[in-house]
Amino acid sequence: MAYAENPILPGCYPDPSICRDGEYYYLATSTFEVFPALPLFRSSDLVNWEQIGHAIDRPDQMSFEGIKSSQGIFAPTIRHHEGVFYLVCTHVGTPEGTPGGNFLITATDPAGPWSDPIWLDADGIDPSIFFDTDGKVWLHGTRLAEAPEWRQQTEVWLREYDRVHKVLRGPETVIWTGALKGGIWAEAPHIFRKDGEYFLLAAEGGTAHHHSVMIAKSDTITGPYRGNPGNPILTHRHLGRQSDVVGAGHADLVEAPDGTWWAVLLAMRTYGGYHYNLGRETFLVPVVWEDGWPVFAPGEGRVPQRVHVPDAEVQDSSHPSPGVIPPNDQRWTALRGPIESFAEPSGQGWNLAVSATTITEPSTPSFLGVRQQHMDVDVTAELSLEGLAVGERVGLLIRQSEDDHATLDIRREHHGDTARLTHRRAGHDTILREEPVDASPEVTLRLTARGQDYRLVVNGTSIGSIDGRSLDTVSTGGFLGLWIGVFATSDGAATESTVTLNTFDYTPR
Repeated sequence: MAYAENPILPGCYPDPSICRDGEYYYLATSTFEVFPALPLFRSSDLVNWEQIGHAIDRPDQMSFEGIKSSQGIFAPTIRHHEGVFYLVCTHVGTPEGTPGGNFLITATDPAGPWSDPIWLDADGIDPSIFFDTDGKVWLHGTRLAEAPEWRQQTEVWLREYDRVHKVLRGPETVIWTGALKGGIWAEAPHIFRKDGEYFLLAAEGGTAHHHSVMIAKSDTITGPYRGNPGNPILTHRHLGRQSDVVGAGHADLVEAPDGTWWAVLLAMRTYGGYHYNLGRETFLVPVVWEDGWPVFAPGEGRVPQRVHVPDAEVQDSSHPSPGVIPPNDQRWTALRGPIESFAEPSGQGWNLAVSATTITEPSTPSFLGVRQQHMDVDVTAELSLEGLAVGERVGLLIRQSEDDHATLDIRREHHGDTARLTHRRAGHDTILREEPVDASPEVTLRLTARGQDYRLVVNGTSIGSIDGRSLDTVSTGGFLGLWIGVFATSDGAATESTVTLNTFDYTPR
């Protein structure tokens, strides 16, 4: 007997989609401008999750250059059919002339490699795919309604997919416009078949406090679909903004080998008021069927803190171990391009090229980061700066976006090195403190986060603190949780410099 501690994937792992092949479950989540994109996880018990790769891990699969923060990769759906894994998703905000929109990729091994994308002739976001018992394959997704009855009303479209010619074919049918009159953003549609009926699972209310899970069903796949009289079948909006978990929605269903049903969904843990710095995380809830409808979290009606999962092992792998994060750890990410373009492993750390690109540009700066996954955490970066040239800087970054972040950097100047704490809000930089520091040949930068107090330290000396409430999406907008990492830049000047990140320690407290 074991319990899954919610969230099962802490930190910014939103829009989860799940499928099962034999004894294993596979799960994918959104990543927006982060690269590599679309992390893939595997579990044999729904409790312990191991990251096995990314679906988008090659720059030639698609371009992220110029993608703004909180654009990029939205809401995947992963399915398995006849030995092949299918993943459909949306690439949002691509510059003119760059492929974007809805796409499909495939793999015979979910760990990769995944195919190059097949771009689909379909508008909108949140595509999903369904394999019917008659051999037909159906794609469906969300877009703004062509003739809306209210603002931000969306519609779910359905169309057959030709696997041979890799195109959508036949007539398109609008099968859903929302469960509630006035409800916005009916999205994240997934079709299932059970007991001869077709079920349409969807989110509604927008992906914040009013998020929810809705369900409808039909005798035929093209509809008409009738909503469950009990909709929404899961939401936390009635609990108010003082709830410890808010925004429950964007669910996906899976049946276990023993016939039990489960759902994964996103939600946010608030702290320090209505703020959720860790972003939208992945949660697990049990599902039972009553009177021909699914019941989420039976007996509770809300996302539980702990979920009893029979025959599972004690949870450990999906909550990372504290300590130094080695280069081969798949938590490491970059922005819009591969890590290999600016860094190479070195012992327990990295050799990091100083880049002319800055962290305020929608490009690929020299930045290595990991998701913040805990409210209380110590992050320590040990750096060797012998290769840093005058006018260049390296530092810790607490990142929400190009326009909203905090940095503790070391700038090399003719007269010595300077430590500087900067808070960037809505594109405007405010220097909070600046003072000389001995950073030769090595320096230790440290972040101590205790709730919403983010304290920055150089060589054991506190430089100042940032109010974390100013960095989450409630204050800044967007869809991401916070990333913490190390950057190196020459601020536009030509450079061939390299610095070394000796170790990067992430330890929850």
